[in-house]
Parts: sequence; structure tokens; C-alpha cells
Amino acid sequence: MPCQAASHAQQNGLNCKESVIDIPADLGPAEWPEDCCIYRVPKKLRKVNKDAYTPKLISIGPFHHRQEYQDMEVQKKKYLRDFCKRTKKSQEDLASIVKAKVEQIRNCYAETSKFNSTIEFLKLILLDGIFIIELFWRNSKKEEREKDYILSKPWLSDGLQHDLLLLENQLPYFVLEDLYVSGAEGQEEDDRKKEPKDEFLKLCREYFSKYDRHPDSDIFEGKKIKHLTDLLRCFFYPPQMEEEVKKGKKKAIDRLCCAKEVEKKEKKTINRLCCAKEVEKKEKKTIDRLCSATKLDETGVKFKKVKGKPLLDIKFQKDWCLDHCPCLNSSWLLNCLPCFICLERMQPFLELPAFEVGHETECVFRNIMALEQCHYPKEAYVCNYIQLLDCLINTEKDVDLLVEKKVIVNQLGSDEAVARLVNKLGHQIVAEDSCYCDLSQNLNEHYEGFWNRNMATLTTTYFRDIWRGSATVVGIIFLLLTFWNIFLRHFVKMPHSGPD
Repeated sequence: MPCQAASHAQQNGLNCKESVIDIPADLGPAEWPEDCCIYRVPKKLRKVNKDAYTPKLISIGPFHHRQEYQDMEVQKKKYLRDFCKRTKKSQEDLASIVKAKVEQIRNCYAETSKFNSTIEFLKLILLDGIFIIELFWRNSKKEEREKDYILSKPWLSDGLQHDLLLLENQLPYFVLEDLYVSGAEGQEEDDRKKEPKDEFLKLCREYFSKYDRHPDSDIFEGKKIKHLTDLLRCFFYPPQMEEEVKKGKKKAIDRLCCAKEVEKKEKKTINRLCCAKEVEKKEKKTIDRLCSATKLDETGVKFKKVKGKPLLDIKFQKDWCLDHCPCLNSSWLLNCLPCFICLERMQPFLELPAFEVGHETECVFRNIMALEQCHYPKEAYVCNYIQLLDCLINTEKDVDLLVEKKVIVNQLGSDEAVARLVNKLGHQIVAEDSCYCDLSQNLNEHYEGFWNRNMATLTTTYFRDIWRGSATVVGIIFLLLTFWNIFLRHFVKMPHSGPD
């Protein structure tokens, strides 16, 4: 048979040696290195909005190191000169810090093939790292900020901040930290008020202060920051969220394992116990399709703005009496007679921190969500939040309701623009094991409740506003009086008052 195949190939002019595929020896591993944390944005996400992931003014790191960003290279060199002068450190001292961890730095990037030369790569990291540190330091000093070429121009400062939060435009955080600590060693003892690492984290938080809702809280305790995009992600979710999600998954896995063991005992057969991966696969949860904010509002769910909490800290609060006796839902009455404040506490509340929607919102969230898709697929908290928001917002009426409740701060001016933005943010995003699955389940159970659904119909049809509600109440009173009159005439015998 082999001889026949060979003769057949020769007859057709085929040479097997010519069809051998050349596989390079340095092809690299099938997966990213364990330390990898800076990625190219996946093509399917980039196609949705390319501009949201592309720097406009400056390139940081190897991904966008091209000629079109050379205008800021002069400023980088000036910052390096001033940094060395201020900290009394030579370029050789700083380069030695980067050189000691150059391989670890390379492993942080999904690709560094364009920089085969270690020297060129080292220069790039050193120049970009010192630029970021010096920029953050000048931003913290009022006198330096007023005379700085970049920070004194709002349009340039805002554009640069936009570029520094992009996923593809990052340096590993430990490089920035090591360079800052080295520079702090050259300062006088009186100038150092705290540990250099803590001081640099404070500079980072101050630079991105408009995203940091808790500048005085220690939300980074025990966390290993990957880079500046990762830093922004930590601003949005509460510190206890990771622990709560992990505990919830563990309880669910334990519950499934117990159910499996009971099933095995009942069958009295030896079945293969589900491995951890199979159990986890069964337990994967996604957000149930929620009804919109306006429909939830009709069933008595009130949206309440809460202060002093991270953006992703959302709670559904329901009074115990209302939970066990849903007929107490008096949202229809409050809708047309808001003076009954005493009934307010009987209503279920969905508590949400304010979500500010501006021109930079799409860029910030798209890059954080891209980071979660690549690096945190099991902890995609921001992706889960956007999916939940996408469920609540379908039309501009939903946005108008949430703006009225001050849950959304609309800086775009148009409710339709906000609805379109939120609905587009979730395109091509895949997120399983949502941290809001229990919340969505509770909201759905409330909406599907018999009494709550009837209250929704009653509110929409007869108690939409105070005028329609008043007309309905007057009509009901008139109808009751009519029935009472009929009852008195036909069923109650009137006493005879005439002579016998």
C-alpha cells in the first residue's frame, strides 16, 4: 500500500518533502506566561470601537511605539533629566533596576517581538517609567503643576490621562514602584513622610482622583496591582466583593456535592464523583434577563441613590413584612399620592451608587472590561455590572427614570445617548458566574409575583399620575355609593311611618 501511494504521488507530480511545514524553534508557548497582564485588545472588541483602545498623544510600552507618537518623546527626555537632577540618581543607576528584571518585564506583555534587542527594550521601559513617575509627582505639587508644560494645559492633561489608562498603553506596576523607591532613596529623610511604596500609590490615586470614590480608604490592602488599568478597576468594586463571591461559589459547590452524595446513596450504586471542574461547570451562572427599570418601578421597586460606596456595590432591600405579605405593596397609592410618606418604608429598594456618564466613560469601561476578558475571566465584576445596567436600561424612558432618581448622572445631555452607550458597552463581552446572579433572581421573583404584577397593571392603567389616580379614586367612591344606594332600596326594609 505505501508503494502504491508513493507511485500515485509521483504520477501526479507531488513531492512529500516539499509539503513539510516549517515550524520555528522559537514559536513560543501555546498560552501566555503566568506573569502576563498587559494584552492586545481582542479583535472582536476592537472592531466595536477602535478609538477607545488607541492612544492619541503618547505611547507607553512596546505596543504603540511608532513614529506618530514621537512628539512626546522630547518631554519624556526632559522628565528623565529633571528626575535624575531632583533625586540625585544617574541614568546608569536607574537602568540597573530595570535590567535586573528585564525578563520579568517582558513576560508581563502578551508580545514584545518588535524589540528583539534587550538594550532598546530597556531604554523604552526606563524612559516611559520615569515619565509616568515624574508626571504623577508634579501633579501632586501645586507650584509644579502650574508651570509644567503638560499639566498647565487642561486639554493636554486630560488627553494624556486618557492615554495612560488604556490597556495596551501600560507598564508593569512593580517597575514604576521600584523606580520610585530608588528615587526616594536620594531624598532627604525629612521629605519622606511614609513608606515610598505607599507614597507612590497615593500619587497614583491622586492623579486618577476623579475615579477614586474613597481616597482615604485602604481599598488596596492585600492586593497586587498589575498596572494602571488594573488600579482603576479596583476603584469600582468593594474590597469584600472577592471574598463574598468566592464564599458563594464554595457554598454552591458544597451544596452540589452533597446533592450528588445523597443521590448516590438513594440509588445504592457507586457512581463517579463529579470532579471540581464538572461541579463548577454546573454551577456557572449568568444574569437572568431582567425587566427594565420602568417596569420594576411599576411593581413597586424604588431606585435609591446611596453615597459612600463603590460603584459596583448594589443591594436589593425588601422589608420583611412586604416579603411575607406582598399585598402590602402600596406603590400604586404612592405613585399618585406621594404625601403618604409613612408607606415609603414598606417599598422594596434597589440601592445603587451614582453612575456618572460622560464623554470618557466609554473609553474607561471598555479598557477595564477588555482587561477582565483577558486576565480576570472568573472575576469579571465590571463586565457583570455593565450587563446588569444593560438589562435595566432599554430605552430613554429607563434612563429618564434613573436620572430622576439621581442614580445616573447624565453629562452627555441626551437620555437616548446614555441608553445607546450602555447598550453598546456589552457588545462582544462574555462573562459567566456573575456576581449579580442572586440579585437578578430576587428582582425577577419580585416582578413575577402575582400581586406585584397586578399592581403593575393597576399602576399603569389607573394610577399613572395624580390626575388619573384622583379620577380613579372618585370613580370608585361613586361606584360604591351607587351600590350602597341600590342595597338600601332593595334589601333593607324601610320602617312604616303612616297610621295603622
